[in-house]
Parts: sequence; structure tokens; C-alpha cells
Amino acid sequence: MIVNSPPQSLLGSVVDVPGLLVGHFTLSERLTGCSVVLSPQGAVGAVDVRGAAPGTRETDLLDPANLVDKVHAVVLSGGSAFGLDAATGVVRWLDEQGIGFETGYGRVPIVPAAVLFDLPVVRAGDDPQARPGAEAGYAACQAATTTPPAAGNVGAGAGACVGKLFGLDRCMKGGIGNASVRVGPWVVGALVACNAVGDVIDPNTGQVLAGARTVDGKDLLNTHRALLAGERGSRPLPGTNTTIGVVATNATLTKAQAKRLAMSAHDGLARSIRPAHTTLDGDTLFALATGTEAGQVDLMLLTVMAAEATAMATVDAIRQARGVTTQTGRIPNADDLTNTA
Repeated sequence: MIVNSPPQSLLGSVVDVPGLLVGHFTLSERLTGCSVVLSPQGAVGAVDVRGAAPGTRETDLLDPANLVDKVHAVVLSGGSAFGLDAATGVVRWLDEQGIGFETGYGRVPIVPAAVLFDLPVVRAGDDPQARPGAEAGYAACQAATTTPPAAGNVGAGAGACVGKLFGLDRCMKGGIGNASVRVGPWVVGALVACNAVGDVIDPNTGQVLAGARTVDGKDLLNTHRALLAGERGSRPLPGTNTTIGVVATNATLTKAQAKRLAMSAHDGLARSIRPAHTTLDGDTLFALATGTEAGQVDLMLLTVMAAEATAMATVDAIRQARGVTTQTGRIPNADDLTNTA
């Protein structure tokens, strides 16, 4: 069953940005789920994909050269490519609310999505065929509020794991995390589901928080150092790892400026995940600008804030995650190990 009363972040969240709501849905049949960031009034959207093995939907329309400039939701989901169907449920929910892009023949909700691979995380008694679909996306919309969202083993982070380069039997639990940064009238928030092949690092100390473990499973290996020392892992299949997320601001931005925000947010991933943006990951970050603050934009400041919020949210995902016991063994969380890496 899912964890009761999952923790909330103390770092703020993406809903600190006015105009946004977040909802999670976690399946009880297996550790997987989806998360939705709703922007009912529409938000200028962008995306930046840095991983080499992404799973996405509706990302081409976010190119600054293309027509539609506002989106009404972003979906983050587990379930690999199957999880992309969660966006269908979000589209249905938005349609029922009369929210969407006006075509003259009806409103069409614009809902980009990205997925992560969590299919191996199966506990005793789980249904390995259970995946987030349209009903999960719809339920996540029904649960969406402006309340700071839960973190850890919920929604898109329910089955996330990190540190998988040396095999699933030596990985640790990932999750979904939140953070926000405020400077003057500006707010930048982030929601990140971390399922990286690499380790997660505290960018302030350089400490490895969670990642690949030593052969005996008792200590952290430090994947970065191990690779530079010539060690080689089990080479997971491309696409079986990914960190996905949303970074948002209250600033009024163009699509091109929102693209810069998404690009800079990846700097936060690079600070908190090592290695990041690999050939085995599908790292994808969306940017949303709700435009509730109409002041003159300081894009330089906003990009710095985006990187900071994304790094903090990634760390939060790991700190809030809880260990799980699967059919193949225990996947510990960060608190289960003392870092000696």
C-alpha cells in the first residue's frame, strides 16, 4: 500500500507561484503514479530536454517558433511510455472545466508530459502490469490544490530510484521533491521527480546523499569517483532512468525567455546529480510563467533562481523518500545509510 501522510517539503514548492495547483495520484497496486501541475488560466510554457533517452508528449509545440504559447497543465508520470496516457485524463478533466486553447470550434487543453521508468520496482503482492493511465491523470487533477504538495514516495516519484549504474540491487530510493526561491517580487518554484542513473549530491557540501552502494550494500560508492577510477557498471538500458520536473515563475515571460528558464534549471540538476544528462537518462524540465507579476523582468536573476530551486527540489526528493522492500530486496533511502563516500 502507499505510504500514509507523506511528508511535505519545508523548502517551499512550485505552488508558491500564484496561478498554479499541484496534485498527485499514487497507485495502490504498485509503486508508481503521476503528478500534475495545473495552470487553469494558462501559463507561457517551454521545455528543455538534456537526457538522451526522453519519454515525452506535446513538447514540439513549446518551441518558441511555434504557435501555441500557453499550456494548461504539465504531467509528470511513472510507468515509462505507458505513463504518457495519464495526460489523456488531464485533458479530459480540463475539458470538463472548459479550460483550453480557443480554436473557434471548442477549447483544446494543452498538456505536455514527461515520464520516468519505474517498472522494476515491484513489491510482493503488487500487480506488475499496473501503470498510471488516464484515470490516474484525472484523479491527480481532482486532488490538485494550492496546498504545498507531498514529497517522497508519491505521484511520479513513487517508484523512482537513483544510483543504478552498478545494478538495481545496489540502488537507493528516489522520489519527488519541492522547493521555491523568493527575491523581491519574484518567485521561482520547482517540482522534481528524481529517478537518475547517477548519485544525488548536496550541492552545498558535496556530500553524496543517495546513489550506488558498495557491493555489500552497506555504504555509498560514489559513482562519479568510481567511473573516473576505471570501474564500470552493469550498463542499464537507455531510458530506464530519468529526472523530470517543472520550474515555474510568477514573472511575465515570452516563450523564448521561458526556454532560458528551463535551460538554466538544468544547471540545478547538474549541481545535484552526478553524473547528470547521461545517455541513459531522459532528463526533461518544463518551464511555466504565470505572469501574475508584471514588473520588468530580470532574466539573469530568474535563471539563477531557477537553478537554485531545481537543485533544492532534487535534494528534497531524496531527503523525503522512504525505503521500500521489493521482490528482489530492500531499496534503502538516504537515512538508511551513513555516507562514507
